[in-house]
Amino acid sequence: MSKSTKAPEPVGSVRKSVLPGGLRVVTQFVPGVQSASVGLWVQVGSRDEVPSLAGAAHFLEHLLFKSTPTRTATSIAQQIDAIGGELNAFTGKEHTCYYAHVLDENVDEAIDLVADVVLRGRCLSGDMEIERDVVLEEIAMRDDDPEDLLGEAFLASMYGAHSLGRPVIGSTESIAAMARRQLHSFHVRRYTPDRMVLAVAGNVDHRAIVAAARAAFAGHLQPGTAPVAARPGTAKVPGKPGFSLLRQETEQAHLTLGVRTAGRAEPDRWAVSVLNTALGGGLSSRLFQEIRETRGLAYSVYSSVDAFAETGALSVYAGCSPERLAEVVDLATTILTDVAENGLTAAEFDRAKGALRGNVVLGLEDSSSRMHRIGQSELNYGRHRTVAQSLRQLDRVRRSDVNALAARLLTGPFGGAVVGPYRNRRQLPKQLAALGAVR
Repeated sequence: MSKSTKAPEPVGSVRKSVLPGGLRVVTQFVPGVQSASVGLWVQVGSRDEVPSLAGAAHFLEHLLFKSTPTRTATSIAQQIDAIGGELNAFTGKEHTCYYAHVLDENVDEAIDLVADVVLRGRCLSGDMEIERDVVLEEIAMRDDDPEDLLGEAFLASMYGAHSLGRPVIGSTESIAAMARRQLHSFHVRRYTPDRMVLAVAGNVDHRAIVAAARAAFAGHLQPGTAPVAARPGTAKVPGKPGFSLLRQETEQAHLTLGVRTAGRAEPDRWAVSVLNTALGGGLSSRLFQEIRETRGLAYSVYSSVDAFAETGALSVYAGCSPERLAEVVDLATTILTDVAENGLTAAEFDRAKGALRGNVVLGLEDSSSRMHRIGQSELNYGRHRTVAQSLRQLDRVRRSDVNALAARLLTGPFGGAVVGPYRNRRQLPKQLAALGAVR
């Protein structure tokens, strides 16, 4: 097992090794736990697909669990159940992660299992037909969930024909038409060690994890290849945000409004986080207090931030009865306009920073959250910031910084999406009807 028999690792330290072939191994020792979280991060997501292969990264994530040369889907499930572990994966716009959460004594087994699935999943034709039906059912389930459907529609309205605007899950047409040779080729070309980060956090020893990685990746660590660099944040998304309207006979109207922000590597990311928290990130936020607590217009109302390499989005969501949509839109836009013109109050600013401080610390209380942090940091930035360093970055944000950012962002141009019982945009509130062209 990959636990230290020598002096324990420094608490909270992140250690990194680069193996032949460009595989990066990053670990973090977490005291007081008897678990380990393993994540194999691949710098491949839905934005790396050509339109004809829309949904390939997500489809492949499903398919690789079906069989390897030495394991079947059943034996994979039995092996992880036998050690009381969790095994799963997810696909995003810019990366895919295959992960396991196990007892620390089983970490070598978890690394071997995850690596076998990712590197040697066979993409058999019979397995692909079974999993094709599963993915099509997942698309149907997404279409039946207004909030999930709204999320995809909103990003499509924000980014248009750019690859970030395409759904991660693909479409019924693209999944139905995808051939085995296309998915196999996508796997072979994209899933190479130089695009991968093995992140492990918990009661683990770095040198032992590196040894386990060498064994699990045997035959795939060819010398002379350096890790692929983090995605550059220099490209620009063309055009302006638009508007998406999806008619669905729902009991509620579901609305998202938003503006583009800078990419995740920009220096104002902490100011964006403070602004988001004050607007709709907590129970004391303006949107929650005004729309839900004071007026009772919606059960769910919040703001959120999406961050990608070269762009992002700050958005507001509300779900309300269709007859109240105009009032909700009017109140939300009034709040956004007021913050743009007058900024946050000192009390709002202090509360938002306090909430973020707590989120930074409390969000890293277990090995799984630590694994996600170090894996994404290595993949997206190639460097690691301690919790103390992150808190210092947050402390440097001034109210004048956030207010200047609000004045710049919250004056638009806005994009948006609505899911609800509306035949056309003429039935929508005038503020929404005035947004960009329907996508």
